[in-house]
Amino acid sequence: MFFPEKIKSIKPDDYVLEIGPGSAPHPRSNILLEKVFDDDKIAKGQRGRTPKLNTSKKVVFYHGDIFPFQDNEFDYVICSHVLEHIIDLKGFLKEVFRIANRGYIEYPLIYYDYIYNIPEHVTFLKFNKDKLFFFPKSMTSLSEFSEINEFFFESLNAGHTCLIDNLKHDLFECFEWNAPFKIEKAEQISD
Repeated sequence: MFFPEKIKSIKPDDYVLEIGPGSAPHPRSNILLEKVFDDDKIAKGQRGRTPKLNTSKKVVFYHGDIFPFQDNEFDYVICSHVLEHIIDLKGFLKEVFRIANRGYIEYPLIYYDYIYNIPEHVTFLKFNKDKLFFFPKSMTSLSEFSEINEFFFESLNAGHTCLIDNLKHDLFECFEWNAPFKIEKAEQISD
């Protein structure tokens, strides 16, 4: 999470779920939701190559379909750096909206993947005018930049993060939401 300071509307008695917390859950999260992966290498890539989660908080595992929670079970949901990994974005967000009415979302913008081309990222996202637009990464010509992407990706894996540190406001987007919002597939990358 690059902008924890933008999470401002969690109330003191809110019951908070964090989806895909990586190795560093938000301190205000009560419950953590993690997807089950059969392969440790895949799991590591999905959590951003960070160490395994080590927490005393309750962790609930699911298989990537229906969340194992009741309708409106949570007051607030944190979903940081998860949506770009999701193919069925509408189905996933339907589940998020089912279990809570408020939350926080954070994800990389298209520029980030045009630099690093993170293999686990499958969807580009952009929030505009109360609507989240998505575009499948597979429908782009990103593979034409593979040699450049590999250089930057290896530099990132080696710990060189100054580009991200200096440009994080241009590379990532985040927002709090207080009601379900619309989701629409963009017709072309320029959308």
